[in-house]
Amino acid sequence: MVKTDLQGISAGDIKNKHKREDIYHRQKAEKGKAKRERRLKIKKEEDKNPELKEARLKTNVPKTIDNTREKEDTFVEDDEEVAEEEATDEFAQYFSGQTPKILITTSKRATPACYDFCAEVMSIFPNAQFVKRGEKHEMRKIIQFAKNREFTDMMIVNEDNKTPNAITLVHLPDGPTAYFKLTSITPADKISGHGRPTAHQPEIILNNFNTRLGHTVGRMFSALFPQLPEFEGRQVVTFHNQRDFIFVRRHRYVFKDTERVGLQELGPKFTLKLKWLQKGTYDRNGEYEWIFKQEMETSRRKFFL
Repeated sequence: MVKTDLQGISAGDIKNKHKREDIYHRQKAEKGKAKRERRLKIKKEEDKNPELKEARLKTNVPKTIDNTREKEDTFVEDDEEVAEEEATDEFAQYFSGQTPKILITTSKRATPACYDFCAEVMSIFPNAQFVKRGEKHEMRKIIQFAKNREFTDMMIVNEDNKTPNAITLVHLPDGPTAYFKLTSITPADKISGHGRPTAHQPEIILNNFNTRLGHTVGRMFSALFPQLPEFEGRQVVTFHNQRDFIFVRRHRYVFKDTERVGLQELGPKFTLKLKWLQKGTYDRNGEYEWIFKQEMETSRRKFFL
């Protein structure tokens, strides 16, 4: 069999099906062989000189939607002005040691699925209490009820078609109020190999809340937890923001040795997406700090948190 140089030959231009397939597979094999030889050559050179590998890894960063995001004007990077504002904002007292107290309730005429989710959420937040909502209890009355009993935050779980679909988070006594779309709920007992949570106060991790809006949302979440976690419980609650979707997870970490750490998921897990942020406590005609509109999505690389 005579070997031919396959470079410059376009398999798509060959009319005969069998020849076209043969040329395509041979070209693919040659490309794979050249790629393996190139990698082997680089590996030998880097084994002799480790600095070459360090230089390659620094420059060889793959482009993703996350690291090529459009930079927001409100992106925060060690901003002194932001630090001064946060030192006197609505959440400042909770970072000085005040213990949060959370009221959790539902929409009117809630179903068992909504009550089950509330029970799961209560296990995440220390000092959380559930109050059943009556059909005549409007939002303003519930907010006043929570203020009178010195609750610091209120969480309302909404549902649609007997499925929890949203969370309204109200910071008391003076706001702000945030409304999140709720999706991808997985109860703890549906997670394979899940552990059992203990009563220890968890640690909290906030990832990728980088804009002014993101900082506000992150501080709302952080103010739901006591600022002194009980490390002996080895429990951690994570709010991971990726492309404006907030993934909520709870784990227990286990030290396998001095260098390795294992994670056991405790559950539940769910995903939040911010739809609006309102100044003050909830008011149907209130002033909104930020509200999502479809026309704001001008690019796949534009994010707001």
